[in-house]
Amino acid sequence: MNEYDVILLVEQPFTQTDAVNVRSLHEEIEEPVRYHVLLPVEDASGRVESAMGSLATGEVLAPPAVATANTDLEGLHKELLDTCRAGVETTVKALEAAGGRADGEPVTTDPISALVAKVAEVDAREVIILTRPHVVSEFFHVDWTSRARRKLGVPVLHLLEHENFDEQAGEGEGISGF
Repeated sequence: MNEYDVILLVEQPFTQTDAVNVRSLHEEIEEPVRYHVLLPVEDASGRVESAMGSLATGEVLAPPAVATANTDLEGLHKELLDTCRAGVETTVKALEAAGGRADGEPVTTDPISALVAKVAEVDAREVIILTRPHVVSEFFHVDWTSRARRKLGVPVLHLLEHENFDEQAGEGEGISGF
């Protein structure tokens, strides 16, 4: 029997609630479901985007960390990669604890390019992108979900991490205040 492959592009490691929510989406599928987790390694551009999004929502945060000439860039990269690997492992374990089969990998390139490659590699049936809300990038349709929908020929679902489905009701694609 063939597997039903689902690619999960996640911005941060899953909680158990995230895993249960994702698993609940595939309860009725007869084929064995396999999740492939992609978690991008944190980078400076992500920190800048987060800071911009926070400013847009009125939150005040400390300025993003910026590497200086005295910073051990190799050590910092290794630390970020190790943190990402641990996040992938946490997410895979959460999915398995929720009854799923999963594997995962850190992403060190453009997340959408990695997503497109993984969809082709495993012949994925669907993609689920889990992020925090990103007001600025979503408004301009340059967020991961918008970019993925333009490049993929499979369904792409965008969910908010660390929120159950009831908390997400009324938010998301197709809802407009205009």
